[in-house]
Amino acid sequence: MPTKKRRLNITLNKDAALFVKKIALRDDVPEATKVSQLVELALEMEEDMYLSKISDEILEKSKGKTISHKEFWSRVHG
Repeated sequence: MPTKKRRLNITLNKDAALFVKKIALRDDVPEATKVSQLVELALEMEEDMYLSKISDEILEKSKGKTISHKEFWSRVHG
């Protein structure tokens, strides 16, 4: 049966492959599932770092001027 998930062929070095095998066994999931979970986690971390960088740039441009949470939401719901 065809799958809707995109498939990728990857090659892991010996140590990474062994580690994936061990943690997949520990978590009682197939190795492919564990690798997929790890990729998702890594992508979330990349996104967080990217958004943090943008946030830092915005804060730097505003010269540190901030507004309170209450003031922000009063402006949004204005």
